[in-house]
Amino acid sequence: MKKTFLTALLMAAITCVAYAEDGSRLWLRSQRNSDLCEITTKDKSNTAKIATRELATYWHGKPVSLIKDKTATGEEGFEITTDKSNGHITIKAKNSCGLLYGAYELLRLQDSCMPIDNINIKENPAVKYRILNHWDNLDRSVERGYAGLSIWKWDEINGDKGTMSLALKERLTTYCRANASIGINGSVINNVNASPKMLNTLYIKKVKVLADMFRDYGIKVYLSVNFASPMAEGGLKTADPLNEGVRTWWKNKVNEIYKEIPDFGGFLVKANSEGQPGPGDYHRTHAEGANMLAEALAPHGGLVIWRSFVYGNHEGEDRVMQAVTEFKDLDGKFSSNVILQTKNGPLDFQPREPYAPLFDQIKHTPMMAELQITQEYLGQSRHLVYLAPMWKEFFSFVSPKQLIGIAGVANTGDDANWCGHHFSQANWYAFGRLAWDPTLSSEQIADEWLKQTFTHDTAFIKPMKEVMMSSREACVDYMMPLGLHHIFKADHHYGPEPQGFYPKYPIEWCPVYYHKADSTGIGFDRTMNGTKAVSQYRHPFDSIYNDINTCPEEYLLWFHHVSWNHKMKDGTTLWQSLCAHYNRGVAEAKRFAETWSKMEPYVDRQRFMEVSQRMAEQVENAEEWRDTCLKYFQTFSKQEITK
Repeated sequence: MKKTFLTALLMAAITCVAYAEDGSRLWLRSQRNSDLCEITTKDKSNTAKIATRELATYWHGKPVSLIKDKTATGEEGFEITTDKSNGHITIKAKNSCGLLYGAYELLRLQDSCMPIDNINIKENPAVKYRILNHWDNLDRSVERGYAGLSIWKWDEINGDKGTMSLALKERLTTYCRANASIGINGSVINNVNASPKMLNTLYIKKVKVLADMFRDYGIKVYLSVNFASPMAEGGLKTADPLNEGVRTWWKNKVNEIYKEIPDFGGFLVKANSEGQPGPGDYHRTHAEGANMLAEALAPHGGLVIWRSFVYGNHEGEDRVMQAVTEFKDLDGKFSSNVILQTKNGPLDFQPREPYAPLFDQIKHTPMMAELQITQEYLGQSRHLVYLAPMWKEFFSFVSPKQLIGIAGVANTGDDANWCGHHFSQANWYAFGRLAWDPTLSSEQIADEWLKQTFTHDTAFIKPMKEVMMSSREACVDYMMPLGLHHIFKADHHYGPEPQGFYPKYPIEWCPVYYHKADSTGIGFDRTMNGTKAVSQYRHPFDSIYNDINTCPEEYLLWFHHVSWNHKMKDGTTLWQSLCAHYNRGVAEAKRFAETWSKMEPYVDRQRFMEVSQRMAEQVENAEEWRDTCLKYFQTFSKQEITK
């Protein structure tokens, strides 16, 4: 009896392990192929071997041939066709990476229940550089990270031997597979608030181990650099970009990196922003600083990606105008291997911002858009907020055709499910898919992700896709509707604090600076009668935003200080509309939780319970946002809070 009981207990434990679901597989959940599938290729590269292995393991259809053909479409593109006579499939690409992308596309079609009996696909990425920006520190803390510690376990990487622990290798293999499956081809592995230690020989050798692994998946490694590294690491007395000793130090350091990592991508730089050192410390321009680094990288084909998130150097000027002030007159003065990386909005990843006008002002310098996958201002890892609709909104103003790349601030960590919230994985997935093809709809991407991550059952897909599609607008409603912005708590940016004023901080960090609520109304006057921020936009948006009668209501309080009794388009007053938005946001959060509660039959127990817990927090937080903001603004409006 005892033996039988122990056997049963063991079998139960094995069953639990086999079916435990912690989210660690992300959307990479293809069923293993029990039959030997015929996959052929003459390409002997490691990348082609990975493509072959993925298909041999997970493809359930007819034989597939992977063919490298110099006449195929694009440098990274692929073509997939079905032979109508026998159903055999051919993936053709100019390079091995294209074959890998094509293999993942074929698996996506299969796992999304798309027709695979008559495939005729030709795809190329919309932009050349599709890069994750990890804000990870060497101590494994993650700035604006909400999913545990950094995925880079430096203590488990031996740079001298070129090895890493088996556990780390397994974890990072999933990272590489996930990125390759959505077309991401670059990774900046450290924080833009960079430690100079990142450039010492010890860490360069460790980075080489990562680069050697990433290479086979088509991913280049980039590093964020501290502009004062020649002083901190090189012992120099200056970091002046026009100093010959400084220039020589950077050239030698770049040579050292490329000796270890021949395909190193380049440097990402945050300079003269939020306390970071930069060329301005020596009365040099951003162009002079960037070009010094570009000179060192150019012989190796490396890039300088220079962030335009710079403010605080123009006292009294509206913060959202300062990037244009800093960079407009430098357009055309950067070296050819310098890219200007600009956030989607002019402030800082708010739940809703108008597009950044710097995209209108820069004509002669290559630009990258910087999107934030991690939900710094959108509920962090506590709220279900699907970001694809926000990014699609941005692309409706800024054409991907004017961009050379798209960067995304990563939301990964060492939590089992990678992103803290199971549904936050969808934002990583959506970033990659939109960077590859910005014409994809938010609905299609959500549909793909749900089917690959959970189930094909329409009883689950239909309601949860609707929740995802509604989630961003709901978040805007219960946090900062009608163009309100930057009214969150200091430092951690979680939760409401519209009353926030912090004497020790710059005024442009304080919520009261942005909403400007008083007895007459609320909102920031950025019209030609105010800060004139509207003048930085191209026509007709300059005129549209300047006129309170034509300004879209979703941006109303961003551009105008508006009377509490101002009549809105639906006939209500501004105050009534503000109350309605906050109430609607809370109602939506409750509806999302109720919808999820009905999904238990379609989801494994662990993920169901973990998402349920987060949904409950989202409702609680939404109510806090509504109650805090309306009660505070009521002290100025002197009007009843409507339900």
